[in-house]
Amino acid sequence: MSALVLLLAACGGDSGSEGEGDSAGGSSDEWLFITEETGEQVQMQYANEFKKRIEEKSGGEITVTTYEFGGLGSETDQVEQLQNGAVQLAVTSPGFIGNTVKESQIFGLHFLFPDDVAKTQQILEESEAINTDLVKQYEAIGLEPLAFWTEGGMQWTSNKPVDSPDDFENFKMRIQGTELQSESWEAYGATPQTMSWGDLYTGLENGTVDGQDNPIFFIADASFHEVQDYMTLSNHNNYVATTTVNQEWYDGLSDQHKTWVDETVEELQDWIFEEQKRQNEEFLEEIKEEAEVVELTDEQRAEFRELAKPVRDFYRENVSTVDGAILDKLEKEIAEITGEPVE
Repeated sequence: MSALVLLLAACGGDSGSEGEGDSAGGSSDEWLFITEETGEQVQMQYANEFKKRIEEKSGGEITVTTYEFGGLGSETDQVEQLQNGAVQLAVTSPGFIGNTVKESQIFGLHFLFPDDVAKTQQILEESEAINTDLVKQYEAIGLEPLAFWTEGGMQWTSNKPVDSPDDFENFKMRIQGTELQSESWEAYGATPQTMSWGDLYTGLENGTVDGQDNPIFFIADASFHEVQDYMTLSNHNNYVATTTVNQEWYDGLSDQHKTWVDETVEELQDWIFEEQKRQNEEFLEEIKEEAEVVELTDEQRAEFRELAKPVRDFYRENVSTVDGAILDKLEKEIAEITGEPVE
């Protein structure tokens, strides 16, 4: 029995829409690529486009097998598999990898990045704090981030209007499970509750949790708007994804294979930005047909932003392993790129 079959049996998972391989993932010709999403959601679109381009460039020399969420186990399993080399590539996000790479929780800070998603993408691509200093934190545990990119602004959903911090009192907000996420929602008065997104639809339906936040495309594709009456356009954060690889595998690639990987990742930066934009715009119209969509006013956003500010000090003092140095540098870079001070 192959290593991958054993891994699948242990995890009880199935491959994603593109997963067809059952041979060991460590061979030089087969690369395993896992994501945290399913179907045609943004991360899977990214992985499948990467697969297509690598296989075309290699003339079939390389086969990339993609796996959606659950295909090789839980979110935690996926991080471990990437670290130990059971898989070679992954799309990771701070909500799931944040307890392993503490500094990556920086992307969970509310109202740090600008409302403009294009500006956020520019920051993710140009920031030295992210692409040099933060990358070193991943490398210290055997991972190599190749690119950071946005999946769009984060919005929250609920069964009642939630447009002021008072509305969050006794409100059970689902989180992915990092200490920073918990602190962020407690700052508004909410009660954070950790839940895997695989359980979230049922959790919203039966009232185990009262609400959640995600990019628009994810809310619609996961049908959360079917069990929630309101979606609030809060843009309190951007969902940042990271193209991450096993460092030992990446360092061991031939020059040609590494060139193909680097070229493809670079090509996909603009491609995935347009893909997330398309999905978020199209799914917004779908949600409007079934739920009430409310947009926070500037004054309402300012009220939430003020409560979110102290969480940055919590990050510096309780999460960061470098005394907040990466955040301090990033705040200056954001101010330089946007031309506005970071509030």
